[in-house]
Amino acid sequence: MMKIFLITIGMIALAFAGIAIKILLKKNGKFSGTCASQNPLVNKEGEACGLCGASPEEKCKNDEED
Repeated sequence: MMKIFLITIGMIALAFAGIAIKILLKKNGKFSGTCASQNPLVNKEGEACGLCGASPEEKCKNDEED
């Protein structure tokens, strides 16, 4: 039981380390493609992004600030 617990904690730590490394290697620590409107599985009605206002056909307007 303890072995499974330690393996689980290790895998979670590895995931957090991977995310941290990705942030460090990205320019200004920003993730690209964060608009939900770009994903047809999430945005089935074709609504504009609540964060930047881009429609599903448009590129994320937050990327233009870089």
